[in-house]
Amino acid sequence: MIVLSEHEVRELLDMESCIEAMEEVLASLARGELYNPLRSVARPEGADSLLGLMPAYRGGSTPAYALKEIVIVPTNPGRGLDTHMGGVLLHDGETGELLAIMNASPITEIRTAAVSAVATRALARREAQRVAILGAGAQARGHVHAMRAVLDDPEIRIWARRLETAEELAGEVGATVSPSVDAALFGAEVVCTTTAAKEPIVEKRWIATGAHVNAVGSCFPTTRELDTETVAHASFFTDRRESCLNEAGDYVLAASEGAVGPAHIKAELGEVLAGMHPGREHEDELTVFESLGIAVEDLASAELVLRRARERGVGAEVDF
Repeated sequence: MIVLSEHEVRELLDMESCIEAMEEVLASLARGELYNPLRSVARPEGADSLLGLMPAYRGGSTPAYALKEIVIVPTNPGRGLDTHMGGVLLHDGETGELLAIMNASPITEIRTAAVSAVATRALARREAQRVAILGAGAQARGHVHAMRAVLDDPEIRIWARRLETAEELAGEVGATVSPSVDAALFGAEVVCTTTAAKEPIVEKRWIATGAHVNAVGSCFPTTRELDTETVAHASFFTDRRESCLNEAGDYVLAASEGAVGPAHIKAELGEVLAGMHPGREHEDELTVFESLGIAVEDLASAELVLRRARERGVGAEVDF
């Protein structure tokens, strides 16, 4: 078994390769080639954290199981730590042998942003140039790199509740800072929401005609970043219908208000990639990709990391 640290995983998992891996695995999921049940969540009474378990399986000639176990601690940024802490376990799907344990933080960060890049390439207008990123944490940073991987020299604006964190990230990645959400969204053709907001921070009236939104943060049924009007007026896509219907606050809360129902979900992103749905159908259309971050994405990322670790002799070999 190979054990891989955060630094090693980050070194092995580059954004461009991860984007291609996410495109492939989501199309495979749409074709019914993978098993991706809902995640299990343990929320101890009185705790300000939770434990999530995310299993996935791929059959075929090289079967594999993956399990991401992750503890989410919203207060961790104040400690200088990621909010998501845990590991990804990769098993041989035929023998059950544990092949690798790797740090989950860079996998979560990079593959989530990579999926947004896939969605942007599939759903945004071809000439999109102006990008608004809401938030200034690890996901915001990952999304800067992801958007630059699929858009031609985009103009990137960053907004965060704390101006100093937005300025720090903007200085690091060469972006500009917006003083408010509406200023960040003005004329933006691509929007990436990467916050932990509990109430909507995006209003439909601020969104440019024909924009594409990657809704990434607030991925619990009781929290949301998008207002109901945005969800109701969008052509709405997601990574997994079952996950969206049960876990996505942007959708669940709009549905609870009677604004949308299950038929409002146009397609899974993998269905667009596999040619089962056309995706964007006109230039003025508002498209939203609701990202839940699903376990097959961790499976594909972990296999890519393990393959490169073996090729390069990276990681600690452990007799398990």
